Amino acid sequence: MIEGDDRLQRLLGGDALASLRRRLRQRFERGPVDGKIERLRVSNLSRDEHAALAGLMGRPARFSSSMQLDVQTVDAALSRAGIAMSLREALESIDGPIIHAETARAELKAGWSKAISVATQVGLASFLQTPFGVGLLKRLSNSEIEVAARLCSRADIVLKLLPVKGMTRAQLAARCLGDAHALDRGQAVATLVLAVWRKLSLDPDAYEENPTLENGRARENGEDRIRDIWAKAGVLVNELARPALFLNLQINGNHTIPLAPGEPSYASLRFLLRTDPLWNVRGRDIYVCENPNLLAIAADKLGVNCAPMVCTDGMPAAAQRTIMQQLVIAGGRLRYHGDFDWPGLRIGNHVMREFGAVPWRFDAKEYLVAVARAPSPDFALTGPDVHASWDEALTAAMRTHGLAIAEESLADELLQDLAR
Repeated sequence: MIEGDDRLQRLLGGDALASLRRRLRQRFERGPVDGKIERLRVSNLSRDEHAALAGLMGRPARFSSSMQLDVQTVDAALSRAGIAMSLREALESIDGPIIHAETARAELKAGWSKAISVATQVGLASFLQTPFGVGLLKRLSNSEIEVAARLCSRADIVLKLLPVKGMTRAQLAARCLGDAHALDRGQAVATLVLAVWRKLSLDPDAYEENPTLENGRARENGEDRIRDIWAKAGVLVNELARPALFLNLQINGNHTIPLAPGEPSYASLRFLLRTDPLWNVRGRDIYVCENPNLLAIAADKLGVNCAPMVCTDGMPAAAQRTIMQQLVIAGGRLRYHGDFDWPGLRIGNHVMREFGAVPWRFDAKEYLVAVARAPSPDFALTGPDVHASWDEALTAAMRTHGLAIAEESLADELLQDLAR
């Protein structure tokens, strides 16, 4: 260490003066952009701190808890002594560069604006204008601007290609990013792309962040929700999982599902997205149930004489959502029935909102009839209440009686409609 450095350490260095140095640095950080400060008043001084400042000013060391510094005088004294060119330089020599706070904020803001400007795809650009979008980008990039810019660029490339028709996620990743695993679960670019599509869906019922157990039934896990969001963009992820169960639906053209009429059939997400079947349902009612058991009962009792049916199998996943959307586009009218419990109402809200379904014996009147015939012991409703968007009285009646009614226990009445 050279002599000037030794003297500087004796004047301002050491742990005893760390607080003083920090306060002095803050004055420069918050001062004018050009760094020129004429005077500084420093308060709450300890004896050691006062002695250090007095030494800089060349004043007697009579103690006072505050002192005003003439910065130019201090600068000149340090320069003449060959210790430092200025007080600011002395502080930087001990503790590192002093960054002007306002300038740093402006530069940081400009850096993030530049990173976000890389996104030219409309959905991504709009998403990144929201506090949530910017916050997600910063989290995914660990608040590193260069990383964020690369992430925006990669997400932009993917989103500009979407939607596709039945392309696997690995194919999409390889085509857009040169790596078949670049869009796997947990990859930053995949998380950003999914967030944009999830926002576009505006579907809180289908994509809850924290799935829970209700009435002993598990809601969709993370993989199910991710698969659903990709499916909205026409991307296949584990496309054979959770196929859609249906009964007595016919397809026009060459696309067939080789099961006998009157028998329950399954359509995978792969089949639905890749073939885009032409369902022969124009002007017809399609009865949508929540539970596979009810569809099985209908097949056993009515067979080929049963009206067309589709099962959501709980909250509909990608295949179930896709087939219902295709049926609506083909001119079918969906009628929904589910369990009289809070998850059943949540599913009903979703199906009616997303696909324009109407209730099928799923209202307060039917619930009260079912309650009157409920066996003993009965099953109590559990979990938070759910508002039935299609019938104000239904939620109130369920809250009053507190009973859950399983869909299968109403099979006799439902079969009457299915047999018409």
